[in-house]
Amino acid sequence: MKLENTKAQMRKGILEFCILSILNKQEAYPSEIIAALKDAKLIVVEGTLYPLLTRLKNSELLTYRWEESPSGPPRKYYSLTKMGSTFLEELSTTWDELNTAVTKITQKPQS
Repeated sequence: MKLENTKAQMRKGILEFCILSILNKQEAYPSEIIAALKDAKLIVVEGTLYPLLTRLKNSELLTYRWEESPSGPPRKYYSLTKMGSTFLEELSTTWDELNTAVTKITQKPQS
């Protein structure tokens, strides 16, 4: 098994949570979401992000609005819906529980 494949699968598993968390702070254009994910070392390309944004929108967790751009075509800005905020709260609780459990299992014994 290749380490890079495992690392990529771990990142993919938390992308939804991270995207919702980014949008919980403020609405964002997809390139801003990608920049925030890259800044956090969660490398993502547009081909990964757009289908995920569509799925989250179709699940009524996100909404979007169009805004004219001074340097090109109109931009689509995404934000959380009320259902998205509730879903994010539930994911945050699950993340905290998972993080606690994994830390407990993986921490090195104290000598």
